[in-house]
Amino acid sequence: MGTVVEETRAFSSPGDARASVRLVDLWKKYGETEAVRGVSLEVQPGEIFGLIGPDGAGKTSTFQILAGVMPATSGVAEIFEKPSREARSMVGYLTQAFSLYPDLTVSENIRYIGDLRRVAPKEILRRSHQYLSMFDMDRFAGRLAGKLSGGMKQKLALVAALVAQPRVLLLDEPTTGVDPVSRREFWDTLAHLADDGLTIVVATPYLDEAERCHRVALMHLGQIHKMGTPSELRNGLGMKRLELRTENLGEAEDKLSGEENGDGVISDVQRFGDRLDVMVRDVDLGKKKIIDDLPGAPSPDIRVAEPTLENTFVATLRSLGQETRTPAFPGEHPHKDLRGQVAIHARRLTKKFGNFVAVNGIDIQVQYGEIYGLLGANGAGKTTAIKMLCGLLEPTLGDMTLAGESANLRSPAVREKIGYMSQKFSLYDDLSIDENLDFFGGIYGVPQAELAEKKAWVLEFSGLAGKETLITGTLPGGWKQRVAFGAAIMHEPGVLFLDEPTSGVDPLARRSFWRMINKLADMGTAILVTTHYLEEAEQCNRLGFMVAGELVTEGTPSGVKKQQGGHLLEFVVDNPQKAADLLKQTMDRWRVSIFGYRLHVIIDEDAETGKRDVIAQLSKAGIHVHDVREEAYSLEDVFIAVVEKARARGQFAEED
Repeated sequence: MGTVVEETRAFSSPGDARASVRLVDLWKKYGETEAVRGVSLEVQPGEIFGLIGPDGAGKTSTFQILAGVMPATSGVAEIFEKPSREARSMVGYLTQAFSLYPDLTVSENIRYIGDLRRVAPKEILRRSHQYLSMFDMDRFAGRLAGKLSGGMKQKLALVAALVAQPRVLLLDEPTTGVDPVSRREFWDTLAHLADDGLTIVVATPYLDEAERCHRVALMHLGQIHKMGTPSELRNGLGMKRLELRTENLGEAEDKLSGEENGDGVISDVQRFGDRLDVMVRDVDLGKKKIIDDLPGAPSPDIRVAEPTLENTFVATLRSLGQETRTPAFPGEHPHKDLRGQVAIHARRLTKKFGNFVAVNGIDIQVQYGEIYGLLGANGAGKTTAIKMLCGLLEPTLGDMTLAGESANLRSPAVREKIGYMSQKFSLYDDLSIDENLDFFGGIYGVPQAELAEKKAWVLEFSGLAGKETLITGTLPGGWKQRVAFGAAIMHEPGVLFLDEPTSGVDPLARRSFWRMINKLADMGTAILVTTHYLEEAEQCNRLGFMVAGELVTEGTPSGVKKQQGGHLLEFVVDNPQKAADLLKQTMDRWRVSIFGYRLHVIIDEDAETGKRDVIAQLSKAGIHVHDVREEAYSLEDVFIAVVEKARARGQFAEED
């Protein structure tokens, strides 16, 4: 991949006069709090630059200074050599909380923003049509913004930011809560805009998205600690990732994690649904260590893989003293005696709203001690399904069994056995954290003798120990999610429903969430989770993919990848956008996607034939291929393929 580094030198030369964004020793203080501490970086025209870091890293403060929304305490912040406060007309800024008006139509929102930015009415109309067509949203121009799905709202917000035709686009976590199909379309559009010369700076908690940037910077506590291309950061880690598949993952995780700070052979252990990822510097020593530490177990399946950007992120934060340990849960009522029994069973489950069929005859079974992931694009019917499965919504047709009850799923006896965390935080914003925990402890029937200890655990898990008097509505999204999760499990439910529990949560907090989710499963809890973040869907034991209300694929993470067939080829080319546009003319558009300087292409024929055919097609167009290799499917690749193939069969989500 050395070619990629050479190609990015134009983007990484300090002092380049062509820099569209320039920060020099930037500081921002709020009283005694130092949010940004001496940040220096440059971004070039046409570059997609990613700013990644945990909650509180200083990303949003940096964006607000660049957007001219607030001044810096000291240092330089320039847009095309002008102070950022004087360059606001050149900047489009997409905030985390989108400034869309739900009671205005798509066209009215765009026209309103265009008027604010003093764009001529004819130009607003022309650009609106241009960008809505680019996003395949022109047919929704008359729909109220409040009636759009999350992904469509994101696209509309981007169109509104682009209507003034900025030279620099700032995107602060633009795809939080957006399904994988919409997210890929969003990023493919960003690649097109960057190829046209637009400079894009994006903050994202999703490290698979960061892989799509030309360069990324790892930010923590107001400082940048690493910067480079995704390949440079991954390769600079100096480690390999061992994918370990063995019978008892929980036991293996505990044994191998206990050695992390011992002889130094194992640097990190992360648990997934059907494997462990073990980070080592020496592959042979690592394999020997695993075999020695798991005596008596069947011969483990160990495969060598490259580190991910998340591995780099976690290793960097650990080197700075930031730990990811999860406090031990004070569980008094485990459900291990129920392991293997059926906790959730649905047969031919159907829900109709008038003539619209939201869920169409799905069969789902989840056992105690199992983590089941329900995946689907916006409008696929996931939330409706989960509401029926937990007894909040009556099905139109079908049979349901929940926690041993099939007659009255809303009885108090069933309610006490269930925990539920919804997309919209299950907390009251005008109550303090302590008052929220008291309230949920009461309605869930947490014994008074256990309540104080459970509340203390929630505060420690959330990183809010000693801050229980804070009003919940003032908390950043990531902290609020942690409190909501803690509130949902204080009563130790036998069945737990988690509807997008880690949306917008940074990678360190996400790890802590999933450690706790796995511990609950080890204690016998049955867990059904929905997520749009497909790297974390790998942590589920089994997965079900929903399209247009139907369950179309089911299996383990490894199993659904094997079902996919075909091959994923990664090409390094001298003009990725031109290459992608060319290939999309002769194959399904979903088969081609840009990742920075790399091009991912999914083919059905054998790998060698596919390589030869694609290279020939690109070479004929004057596009040079520097490198090509076969890569393993990600769950996102599988998800996109499943959804698009279902669409080809005539299955469409409501927003389609």
